[in-house]
Amino acid sequence: MRAYELGIRIGDLSPGPHDAITDVEGVRVGHSTIVRGEGPLVVGDGPVRTGVTVVCPREGLARDEPVFAGSHRFNGNGEMTGLVWIREAGVLATPVGITNTHSVGIVRDALVKAEIEARTDEEDYWCLPVVGETYDGTLNDINGQHVKVEHALWALASASSGPVEEGSVGGGTGMICHEFKGGIGTSSRRLPEAQGGWTVGALVQANYGRRYMLRVDGAPVGRVLGTELVPSPFESEEEAQPAGTGSIIVVLATDAPLLPTQCDRLAMRAGIGLGRMGGGLDDGSGDIFFAFATGNRGIPRAGLSRPPVTVPLQMVTNDYMTPLFHAAAEATEEAILNALLAAGDMTGRDGIMAHGLTPELLLGALEEARSRAPGTATP
Repeated sequence: MRAYELGIRIGDLSPGPHDAITDVEGVRVGHSTIVRGEGPLVVGDGPVRTGVTVVCPREGLARDEPVFAGSHRFNGNGEMTGLVWIREAGVLATPVGITNTHSVGIVRDALVKAEIEARTDEEDYWCLPVVGETYDGTLNDINGQHVKVEHALWALASASSGPVEEGSVGGGTGMICHEFKGGIGTSSRRLPEAQGGWTVGALVQANYGRRYMLRVDGAPVGRVLGTELVPSPFESEEEAQPAGTGSIIVVLATDAPLLPTQCDRLAMRAGIGLGRMGGGLDDGSGDIFFAFATGNRGIPRAGLSRPPVTVPLQMVTNDYMTPLFHAAAEATEEAILNALLAAGDMTGRDGIMAHGLTPELLLGALEEARSRAPGTATP
């Protein structure tokens, strides 16, 4: 069950028809999920709780009609490949992949393989795919590197528009958020016509945060849902990673005609949504945000023998960036909540259990948190 189905309205703007990043026309999402084994960790054998998620920015091959893009490093204890060229040229010409920390390279290579095989007429073709990561080693045999080329290719091949599967799927399979089970979440916001009528969608891989910091719609529900009520997976064994040392990847998409520097600015506002949920304050968390804009068409692809000298472009005037910033923050905030609500319980390596945030738990905690007088709650 998702936030809007529970009657929880995040922010003031309305979602798109699917309340998903795919509400931006042409954007597609695919997952490949790997779950097998149980019991004690045996590196190389499992248990395995991991996968790959792929976001495609347009219909068909991204490189045939690139999009402008930008990024923001809110906290740098993480990795996203391809950002040097994004910062230099401001153009995204590949899908965006998300996986676990130790599988970034294989997913990146798989996306290169897919691009080369799709363009057999160009022997000298090169690409720099964007692939981000978060750490799933508390539940998953991360050092076994179980993500293979075929998993990334399946995620790419399965990418589709419409509703997006959330929770413990794809790259989010083994993730933990605010000491609950985390994973993939998505949401969108559509601006009124007077503010441009554009859509902003967010997709998150949420794997960060401490329980007592969790807030929902401004209410400190994490102080109600303490670890004495719902145990933390980090209390299961001494060697588990400390709470707060995970990460979050946020991918934002919009159909507004933004230039690369404006995509950078949009990406920054994902941090507002993260902060509203109670994240963004841990040194051990890699908080990396990426944004792309599909509103400009006809951006030439690399490698054309006769590229155009100029192309006509549009841009949103800066006065109209404010509503887009609000949309990015709201969509990110709700996407994290949707990831928590969809994830369910999961038992990983060594019997470590990550409990899901159920609708019943959340609604009860919201009611109690809102009834408490300000200043009376303590971690």
